[in-house]
Amino acid sequence: QRCVVLRFLKSPPNQNKTSEEILHHLQNIVDFGKHVMKQFFGENYVHHGEIIQLPLDFVRQLCLKIQPERPESRCDKDMDTLSGYAMCLPNLTRLQSYRLAEHRPILCIEIKPKCGFIPFSSHVSQEIKHKVCRYCMHQHLKVANGKWKRPSKYCPLDLFSGNKQRMHFALKSLLQEAQNNLKIFKNGELIYGCKDDQDCVSDWNELARQLKPFFFPSNGLVSGPHCTRTIVKELIHVITMTLLSSTDACRAGDMKTVPISQGRSYCEASAFNKELVRNGKHKLESSGLPRGCLLYKTLQAQMLDMLDIEGLYPLYSRVEQYLEEFPEERSTLQIDGPYNEAFYEKLLDLSKEDDGTVAFALTKVQQYRIAMTAKDCSIMIALSPCLQDECSEQRPVVLTSKSRFTFSVSVLDLDLKPYESIPHQYKLDGEIVNYYLKNVQAKDDPVMSNLFKENEDCTLVLHKV
Repeated sequence: QRCVVLRFLKSPPNQNKTSEEILHHLQNIVDFGKHVMKQFFGENYVHHGEIIQLPLDFVRQLCLKIQPERPESRCDKDMDTLSGYAMCLPNLTRLQSYRLAEHRPILCIEIKPKCGFIPFSSHVSQEIKHKVCRYCMHQHLKVANGKWKRPSKYCPLDLFSGNKQRMHFALKSLLQEAQNNLKIFKNGELIYGCKDDQDCVSDWNELARQLKPFFFPSNGLVSGPHCTRTIVKELIHVITMTLLSSTDACRAGDMKTVPISQGRSYCEASAFNKELVRNGKHKLESSGLPRGCLLYKTLQAQMLDMLDIEGLYPLYSRVEQYLEEFPEERSTLQIDGPYNEAFYEKLLDLSKEDDGTVAFALTKVQQYRIAMTAKDCSIMIALSPCLQDECSEQRPVVLTSKSRFTFSVSVLDLDLKPYESIPHQYKLDGEIVNYYLKNVQAKDDPVMSNLFKENEDCTLVLHKV
Protein backbone atom coordinates (compact mmCIF):
# COMPACT_ATOMS: atom_id res chain seq x y z
CA GLN A 1 0.00 0.00 0.00
CA ARG A 2 1.58 3.22 -1.20
CA CYS A 3 0.87 6.60 0.38
CA VAL A 4 0.77 9.22 -2.39
CA VAL A 5 -0.01 12.90 -2.84
CA LEU A 6 -2.19 14.25 -5.65
CA ARG A 7 -1.28 17.67 -6.94
CA PHE A 8 -3.74 19.68 -9.06
CA LEU A 9 -2.98 22.85 -10.96
CA LYS A 10 -4.34 26.06 -9.47
CA SER A 11 -5.04 29.30 -11.26
CA PRO A 12 -6.74 32.66 -10.56
CA PRO A 13 -10.54 32.66 -11.02
CA ASN A 14 -11.81 32.98 -14.62
CA GLN A 15 -8.47 31.93 -16.05
CA ASN A 16 -9.55 28.45 -17.05
CA LYS A 17 -7.09 26.63 -19.29
CA THR A 18 -7.97 23.90 -21.72
CA SER A 19 -7.28 20.26 -20.78
CA GLU A 20 -4.44 20.20 -23.34
CA GLU A 21 -2.82 23.29 -21.78
CA ILE A 22 -3.07 21.78 -18.30
CA LEU A 23 -1.58 18.48 -19.47
CA HIS A 24 1.26 20.37 -21.19
CA HIS A 25 1.92 22.46 -18.04
CA LEU A 26 2.02 19.37 -15.81
CA GLN A 27 4.28 17.56 -18.29
CA ASN A 28 6.68 20.52 -18.15
CA ILE A 29 6.81 20.30 -14.34
CA VAL A 30 7.58 16.57 -14.48
CA ASP A 31 10.21 16.99 -17.23
CA PHE A 32 11.89 19.87 -15.40
CA GLY A 33 12.27 17.76 -12.24
CA LYS A 34 13.42 14.72 -14.20
CA HIS A 35 15.86 16.25 -16.70
CA VAL A 36 17.10 19.37 -14.92
CA MET A 37 16.73 19.41 -11.12
CA LYS A 38 17.73 15.74 -10.75
CA GLN A 39 21.02 16.71 -12.40
CA PHE A 40 21.65 19.32 -9.71
CA PHE A 41 20.38 17.49 -6.65
CA GLY A 42 20.80 13.82 -7.47
CA GLU A 43 18.60 10.79 -7.96
CA ASN A 44 17.64 10.11 -4.33
CA TYR A 45 16.67 13.66 -3.45
CA VAL A 46 14.27 14.58 -6.29
CA HIS A 47 10.88 12.87 -6.78
CA HIS A 48 9.39 14.25 -9.99
CA GLY A 49 6.18 12.19 -9.94
CA GLU A 50 3.99 11.18 -12.85
CA ILE A 51 0.83 12.48 -14.53
CA ILE A 52 -2.41 10.58 -14.07
CA GLN A 53 -5.97 11.11 -15.32
CA LEU A 54 -8.84 10.83 -12.82
CA PRO A 55 -12.63 10.60 -13.24
CA LEU A 56 -14.07 14.13 -13.22
CA ASP A 57 -16.75 13.21 -10.70
CA PHE A 58 -14.09 12.02 -8.24
CA VAL A 59 -12.09 15.26 -8.73
CA ARG A 60 -15.16 17.46 -8.06
CA GLN A 61 -16.07 15.54 -4.90
CA LEU A 62 -12.47 15.71 -3.69
CA CYS A 63 -12.38 19.46 -4.32
CA LEU A 64 -15.56 20.03 -2.29
CA LYS A 65 -14.19 17.90 0.54
CA ILE A 66 -10.85 19.68 0.84
CA GLN A 67 -12.02 23.28 0.18
CA PRO A 68 -12.75 24.00 3.89
CA GLU A 69 -9.26 22.69 4.77
CA ARG A 70 -7.40 25.00 2.37
CA PRO A 71 -5.50 27.89 4.01
CA GLU A 72 -7.12 31.29 3.51
CA SER A 73 -4.04 32.58 1.68
CA ARG A 74 -4.46 29.86 -0.98
CA CYS A 75 -8.17 30.40 -1.63
CA ASP A 76 -7.56 33.19 -4.16
CA LYS A 77 -6.79 30.43 -6.68
CA ASP A 78 -9.20 27.86 -8.07
CA MET A 79 -8.28 24.20 -8.23
CA ASP A 80 -8.49 22.62 -11.67
CA THR A 81 -11.55 20.35 -11.59
CA LEU A 82 -12.26 20.29 -15.32
CA SER A 83 -9.32 18.51 -16.96
CA GLY A 84 -9.05 15.44 -14.70
CA TYR A 85 -5.24 15.60 -14.89
CA ALA A 86 -3.12 15.59 -11.74
CA MET A 87 0.40 14.83 -10.64
CA CYS A 88 0.89 11.76 -8.49
CA LEU A 89 3.82 12.19 -6.09
CA PRO A 90 5.20 10.23 -3.15
CA ASN A 91 4.17 11.53 0.26
CA LEU A 92 7.44 13.06 1.43
CA THR A 93 6.28 13.19 5.05
CA ARG A 94 6.93 9.42 4.88
CA LEU A 95 10.27 7.67 4.55
CA GLN A 96 11.49 7.33 0.96
CA SER A 97 13.70 4.74 -0.74
CA TYR A 98 12.98 1.80 1.55
CA ARG A 99 9.97 0.23 3.15
CA LEU A 100 9.27 0.11 6.84
CA ALA A 101 6.14 -1.21 8.48
CA GLU A 102 3.38 1.37 8.05
CA HIS A 103 2.54 1.29 11.75
CA ARG A 104 5.97 2.72 12.64
CA PRO A 105 5.64 6.37 13.85
CA ILE A 106 7.18 8.88 11.47
CA LEU A 107 8.36 12.39 12.16
CA CYS A 108 8.94 14.81 9.27
CA ILE A 109 10.53 18.24 9.34
CA GLU A 110 10.03 20.56 6.36
CA ILE A 111 12.50 23.43 6.04
CA LYS A 112 12.51 26.19 3.44
CA PRO A 113 16.15 27.30 3.82
CA LYS A 114 15.99 30.31 1.40
CA CYS A 115 19.08 31.92 -0.17
CA GLY A 116 22.32 30.82 1.50
CA PHE A 117 24.82 33.33 0.09
CA ILE A 118 25.42 37.06 -0.18
CA PRO A 119 25.66 38.52 -3.72
CA PHE A 120 29.25 38.77 -4.98
CA SER A 121 28.33 40.37 -8.32
CA SER A 122 30.02 43.60 -9.38
CA HIS A 123 26.62 44.72 -10.75
CA VAL A 124 25.29 45.29 -7.21
CA SER A 125 24.67 49.02 -6.80
CA GLN A 126 24.12 49.19 -3.04
CA GLU A 127 27.01 48.18 -0.77
CA ILE A 128 24.57 46.89 1.87
CA LYS A 129 23.77 43.92 -0.41
CA HIS A 130 27.39 42.76 -0.02
CA LYS A 131 26.98 42.78 3.79
CA VAL A 132 23.40 41.81 4.68
CA CYS A 133 21.57 38.88 3.11
CA ARG A 134 18.32 39.24 1.20
CA TYR A 135 16.33 37.18 3.74
CA CYS A 136 17.33 39.34 6.73
CA MET A 137 16.53 42.55 4.83
CA HIS A 138 13.20 41.20 3.54
CA GLN A 139 12.06 40.33 7.08
CA HIS A 140 11.78 44.03 7.97
CA LEU A 141 9.69 44.85 4.89
CA LYS A 142 7.39 41.89 5.60
CA VAL A 143 6.81 43.06 9.18
CA ALA A 144 6.15 46.62 7.94
CA ASN A 145 3.62 45.28 5.40
CA GLY A 146 1.83 43.31 8.13
CA LYS A 147 2.73 39.85 6.83
CA TRP A 148 4.46 38.92 10.11
CA LYS A 149 4.29 40.41 13.59
CA ARG A 150 7.99 40.04 14.37
CA PRO A 151 11.18 39.55 12.36
CA SER A 152 12.75 36.11 12.68
CA LYS A 153 16.29 35.69 14.02
CA TYR A 154 16.87 33.00 11.40
CA CYS A 155 19.59 33.79 8.87
CA PRO A 156 20.11 31.35 5.96
CA LEU A 157 23.87 31.97 5.94
CA ASP A 158 24.10 30.46 9.42
CA LEU A 159 22.31 27.29 8.26
CA PHE A 160 24.45 27.01 5.11
CA SER A 161 27.70 27.67 7.03
CA GLY A 162 28.28 24.00 7.90
CA ASN A 163 29.34 25.21 11.36
CA LYS A 164 27.31 23.24 13.89
CA GLN A 165 27.06 26.09 16.40
CA ARG A 166 25.71 28.45 13.74
CA MET A 167 23.42 25.75 12.32
CA HIS A 168 21.99 25.04 15.79
CA PHE A 169 21.33 28.76 16.28
CA ALA A 170 19.62 29.00 12.87
CA LEU A 171 17.38 25.98 13.55
CA LYS A 172 16.49 27.21 17.04
CA SER A 173 15.52 30.57 15.49
CA LEU A 174 13.34 28.76 12.94
CA LEU A 175 11.64 26.83 15.73
CA GLN A 176 11.00 30.07 17.65
CA GLU A 177 9.61 31.95 14.65
CA ALA A 178 8.62 29.34 12.08
CA GLN A 179 6.78 31.70 9.69
CA ASN A 180 6.37 29.58 6.55
CA ASN A 181 9.94 28.28 6.66
CA LEU A 182 9.49 25.36 9.04
CA LYS A 183 6.79 22.74 9.61
CA ILE A 184 6.79 19.51 11.61
CA PHE A 185 4.55 16.55 10.77
CA LYS A 186 3.82 13.50 12.89
CA ASN A 187 2.51 10.51 10.92
CA GLY A 188 1.68 12.86 8.05
CA GLU A 189 -0.26 15.41 10.16
CA LEU A 190 0.98 18.94 10.78
CA ILE A 191 1.75 19.36 14.50
CA TYR A 192 3.96 22.46 14.41
CA GLY A 193 4.32 25.43 12.10
CA CYS A 194 2.71 28.73 11.30
CA LYS A 195 -0.96 28.45 10.49
CA ASP A 196 -1.54 32.10 9.69
CA ASP A 197 0.55 34.92 8.31
CA GLN A 198 0.24 37.20 11.27
CA ASP A 199 1.11 35.38 14.43
CA CYS A 200 3.44 32.52 15.02
CA VAL A 201 3.54 31.98 18.76
CA SER A 202 5.60 28.85 19.32
CA ASP A 203 4.34 26.39 21.88
CA TRP A 204 7.51 24.45 22.62
CA ASN A 205 5.92 22.62 25.56
CA GLU A 206 3.22 21.16 23.31
CA LEU A 207 5.85 20.30 20.68
CA ALA A 208 7.99 18.57 23.34
CA ARG A 209 4.97 16.57 24.50
CA GLN A 210 4.38 15.33 20.94
CA LEU A 211 8.07 14.52 20.36
CA LYS A 212 8.89 12.93 23.72
CA PRO A 213 8.04 9.33 22.61
CA PHE A 214 10.48 9.72 19.68
CA PHE A 215 13.45 10.98 21.69
CA PHE A 216 12.82 9.46 25.13
CA PRO A 217 10.78 6.30 24.48
CA SER A 218 11.25 4.88 27.99
CA ASN A 219 9.65 8.00 29.54
CA GLY A 220 12.58 8.42 31.94
CA LEU A 221 12.69 12.20 31.65
CA VAL A 222 10.94 14.53 34.03
CA SER A 223 8.47 16.99 32.58
CA GLY A 224 8.74 20.76 32.75
CA PRO A 225 10.95 23.39 31.09
CA HIS A 226 14.12 21.29 31.41
CA CYS A 227 12.41 18.44 29.55
CA THR A 228 11.21 20.82 26.81
CA ARG A 229 14.67 22.31 26.32
CA THR A 230 16.29 18.87 26.19
CA ILE A 231 13.86 17.56 23.57
CA VAL A 232 14.21 20.69 21.40
CA LYS A 233 17.99 20.35 21.65
CA GLU A 234 17.80 16.69 20.55
CA LEU A 235 15.54 17.66 17.63
CA ILE A 236 17.98 20.37 16.49
CA HIS A 237 20.88 17.91 16.72
CA VAL A 238 19.03 15.35 14.56
CA ILE A 239 18.08 17.94 11.92
CA THR A 240 21.68 19.21 11.76
CA MET A 241 23.14 15.72 11.35
CA THR A 242 20.68 14.74 8.60
CA LEU A 243 21.27 18.03 6.73
CA LEU A 244 25.03 17.39 6.76
CA SER A 245 24.65 13.76 5.68
CA SER A 246 25.03 12.46 2.16
CA THR A 247 22.47 9.85 1.18
CA ASP A 248 23.08 9.98 -2.55
CA ALA A 249 25.93 8.15 -4.25
CA CYS A 250 25.07 9.92 -7.52
CA ARG A 251 27.64 12.46 -8.67
CA ALA A 252 25.00 15.03 -9.53
CA GLY A 253 25.53 18.25 -7.68
CA ASP A 254 29.28 18.13 -8.29
CA MET A 255 28.89 20.63 -11.10
CA LYS A 256 31.05 23.51 -9.95
CA THR A 257 29.25 26.79 -10.40
CA VAL A 258 31.29 29.27 -8.41
CA PRO A 259 33.54 28.70 -5.43
CA ILE A 260 31.46 28.80 -2.28
CA SER A 261 34.25 30.78 -0.65
CA GLN A 262 33.54 33.64 -3.07
CA GLY A 263 31.82 36.50 -1.24
CA ARG A 264 31.51 36.73 2.52
CA SER A 265 30.36 33.73 4.52
CA TYR A 266 28.31 35.63 7.09
CA CYS A 267 25.61 38.27 7.20
CA GLU A 268 26.10 41.38 9.33
CA ALA A 269 22.43 41.38 10.33
CA SER A 270 22.52 37.81 11.66
CA ALA A 271 21.61 37.72 15.36
CA PHE A 272 24.42 35.16 15.84
CA ASN A 273 26.93 37.54 14.24
CA LYS A 274 25.73 40.52 16.29
CA GLU A 275 26.13 38.51 19.49
CA LEU A 276 29.72 37.68 18.54
CA VAL A 277 30.49 41.33 17.87
CA ARG A 278 29.03 42.31 21.24
CA ASN A 279 31.28 39.72 22.90
CA GLY A 280 34.34 41.16 21.21
CA LYS A 281 34.76 38.49 18.55
CA HIS A 282 34.91 39.29 14.87
CA LYS A 283 35.43 36.10 13.00
CA LEU A 284 32.49 33.84 12.31
CA GLU A 285 33.54 30.25 11.83
CA SER A 286 32.32 28.73 8.57
CA SER A 287 33.21 25.05 8.45
CA GLY A 288 31.93 24.53 4.93
CA LEU A 289 29.42 21.92 3.81
CA PRO A 290 30.23 18.31 2.85
CA ARG A 291 30.05 18.08 -0.95
CA GLY A 292 27.49 15.28 -0.99
CA CYS A 293 24.93 16.84 1.35
CA LEU A 294 21.71 18.39 0.10
CA LEU A 295 22.52 21.87 1.50
CA TYR A 296 25.73 21.93 -0.57
CA LYS A 297 23.87 20.95 -3.72
CA THR A 298 21.13 23.50 -3.01
CA LEU A 299 23.72 26.24 -2.56
CA GLN A 300 25.48 25.30 -5.79
CA ALA A 301 22.20 25.61 -7.71
CA GLN A 302 21.40 28.92 -5.97
CA MET A 303 24.78 30.33 -6.97
CA LEU A 304 23.87 30.09 -10.65
CA ASP A 305 22.59 33.59 -9.86
CA MET A 306 26.05 34.98 -10.59
CA LEU A 307 25.03 38.45 -11.75
CA ASP A 308 22.38 39.31 -9.12
CA ILE A 309 19.00 40.59 -10.35
CA GLU A 310 20.64 43.99 -11.02
CA GLY A 311 23.05 42.48 -13.53
CA LEU A 312 20.44 40.09 -14.88
CA TYR A 313 17.64 42.57 -15.59
CA PRO A 314 19.35 44.29 -18.60
CA LEU A 315 19.91 40.81 -20.11
CA TYR A 316 16.24 39.96 -19.57
CA SER A 317 15.38 43.23 -21.38
CA ARG A 318 17.63 42.16 -24.28
CA VAL A 319 15.73 38.86 -24.61
CA GLU A 320 12.39 40.72 -24.37
CA GLN A 321 13.40 43.14 -27.11
CA TYR A 322 14.37 40.23 -29.34
CA LEU A 323 11.03 38.48 -28.68
CA GLU A 324 9.12 41.65 -29.57
CA GLU A 325 10.80 41.61 -32.97
CA PHE A 326 10.66 37.83 -33.45
CA PRO A 327 7.79 36.43 -31.32
CA GLU A 328 7.85 33.15 -33.23
CA GLU A 329 11.33 32.46 -31.77
CA ARG A 330 9.93 31.97 -28.24
CA SER A 331 9.56 28.20 -28.67
CA THR A 332 13.00 27.85 -30.34
CA LEU A 333 14.58 29.58 -27.34
CA GLN A 334 12.86 27.03 -25.04
CA ILE A 335 11.57 29.73 -22.69
CA ASP A 336 8.45 27.69 -21.92
CA GLY A 337 10.08 24.28 -22.35
CA PRO A 338 10.52 21.57 -23.34
CA TYR A 339 12.76 21.05 -20.32
CA ASN A 340 14.92 18.27 -21.70
CA GLU A 341 18.59 17.31 -21.78
CA ALA A 342 19.30 20.04 -24.35
CA PHE A 343 17.84 22.66 -21.98
CA TYR A 344 20.08 21.36 -19.15
CA GLU A 345 23.20 21.34 -21.35
CA LYS A 346 22.81 25.08 -22.06
CA LEU A 347 22.84 25.79 -18.31
CA LEU A 348 26.40 24.48 -18.01
CA ASP A 349 27.90 27.54 -19.72
CA LEU A 350 29.21 29.52 -16.75
CA SER A 351 31.02 32.25 -18.69
CA LYS A 352 30.46 35.81 -17.50
CA GLU A 353 31.86 37.53 -20.59
CA ASP A 354 28.94 39.26 -22.25
CA ASP A 355 29.37 39.07 -26.02
CA GLY A 356 26.21 41.11 -26.61
CA THR A 357 24.24 38.19 -28.05
CA VAL A 358 20.72 37.05 -27.25
CA ALA A 359 22.13 33.54 -26.65
CA PHE A 360 24.35 34.80 -23.79
CA ALA A 361 21.49 36.83 -22.29
CA LEU A 362 19.10 33.87 -22.47
CA THR A 363 21.57 31.47 -20.81
CA LYS A 364 21.97 33.87 -17.87
CA VAL A 365 18.19 34.34 -17.63
CA GLN A 366 17.61 30.57 -17.53
CA GLN A 367 20.39 30.10 -14.95
CA TYR A 368 18.77 32.81 -12.83
CA ARG A 369 15.40 31.01 -13.00
CA ILE A 370 17.07 27.78 -11.79
CA ALA A 371 18.77 29.71 -8.97
CA MET A 372 15.44 31.27 -7.92
CA THR A 373 13.86 27.80 -7.89
CA ALA A 374 16.65 26.51 -5.62
CA LYS A 375 16.27 29.57 -3.35
CA ASP A 376 12.61 28.73 -2.79
CA CYS A 377 12.71 24.94 -2.53
CA SER A 378 11.81 22.93 0.59
CA ILE A 379 13.85 20.18 2.23
CA MET A 380 11.91 17.29 3.78
CA ILE A 381 13.56 15.19 6.49
CA ALA A 382 11.58 12.05 7.41
CA LEU A 383 12.66 10.18 10.57
CA SER A 384 11.52 6.89 12.00
CA PRO A 385 12.79 5.22 15.20
CA CYS A 386 14.62 1.96 14.55
CA LEU A 387 15.98 -0.75 16.79
CA GLN A 388 19.68 -1.55 16.75
CA ASP A 389 19.24 -4.93 15.05
CA GLU A 390 17.10 -3.34 12.28
CA CYS A 391 19.74 -0.86 11.23
CA SER A 392 21.73 -2.06 8.27
CA GLU A 393 24.41 -0.39 6.19
CA GLN A 394 21.88 0.29 3.45
CA ARG A 395 19.88 2.64 5.65
CA PRO A 396 21.30 5.94 6.87
CA VAL A 397 20.98 6.24 10.65
CA VAL A 398 21.25 9.19 13.03
CA LEU A 399 21.74 8.72 16.78
CA THR A 400 20.51 10.74 19.76
CA SER A 401 21.22 10.19 23.46
CA LYS A 402 18.36 7.67 23.88
CA SER A 403 17.15 6.85 20.34
CA ARG A 404 18.26 6.01 16.85
CA PHE A 405 16.44 7.00 13.67
CA THR A 406 16.55 5.84 10.12
CA PHE A 407 15.89 8.78 7.81
CA SER A 408 15.41 10.04 4.28
CA VAL A 409 16.04 13.53 2.93
CA SER A 410 14.16 14.88 -0.10
CA VAL A 411 13.68 18.17 -1.87
CA LEU A 412 10.40 19.54 -3.20
CA ASP A 413 8.80 22.76 -4.56
CA LEU A 414 11.01 22.52 -7.63
CA ASP A 415 8.73 24.15 -10.22
CA LEU A 416 10.78 26.41 -12.47
CA LYS A 417 10.23 30.07 -11.58
CA PRO A 418 8.32 31.86 -14.35
CA TYR A 419 10.25 33.89 -16.92
CA GLU A 420 7.58 36.59 -16.52
CA SER A 421 8.36 37.05 -12.81
CA ILE A 422 11.77 38.67 -13.45
CA PRO A 423 10.49 42.31 -13.60
CA HIS A 424 8.65 41.69 -10.30
CA GLN A 425 11.87 40.33 -8.74
CA TYR A 426 13.79 43.41 -9.92
CA LYS A 427 11.19 45.78 -8.45
CA LEU A 428 10.95 43.81 -5.18
CA ASP A 429 14.74 43.80 -4.79
CA GLY A 430 14.76 47.60 -4.95
CA GLU A 431 11.93 47.86 -2.42
CA ILE A 432 13.63 45.49 0.05
CA VAL A 433 16.98 47.29 -0.09
CA ASN A 434 15.52 50.82 0.03
CA TYR A 435 13.28 49.98 2.99
CA TYR A 436 16.21 48.44 4.86
CA LEU A 437 18.55 51.37 4.20
CA LYS A 438 15.95 53.94 5.20
CA ASN A 439 14.36 52.28 8.22
CA VAL A 440 16.79 49.75 9.65
CA GLN A 441 20.41 50.45 8.78
CA ALA A 442 20.05 54.14 9.59
CA LYS A 443 19.11 53.17 13.18
CA ASP A 444 21.54 50.25 13.53
CA ASP A 445 24.67 51.80 12.07
CA PRO A 446 25.85 54.06 14.93
CA VAL A 447 25.38 51.25 17.48
CA MET A 448 27.12 48.54 15.42
CA SER A 449 29.99 50.74 14.23
CA ASN A 450 30.76 51.73 17.83
CA LEU A 451 30.77 48.06 18.81
CA PHE A 452 33.15 47.26 15.98
CA LYS A 453 35.44 50.14 17.01
CA GLU A 454 35.42 49.12 20.68
CA ASN A 455 36.34 45.57 19.76
CA GLU A 456 39.06 46.29 17.22
CA ASP A 457 42.28 44.37 17.80
CA CYS A 458 45.09 46.49 19.14
CA THR A 459 48.37 45.86 17.33
CA LEU A 460 51.68 46.89 18.91
CA VAL A 461 54.43 47.55 16.37
CA LEU A 462 58.01 47.35 17.65
CA HIS A 463 60.83 49.16 15.78
CA LYS A 464 64.54 48.53 16.15
CA VAL A 465 66.35 51.46 17.73
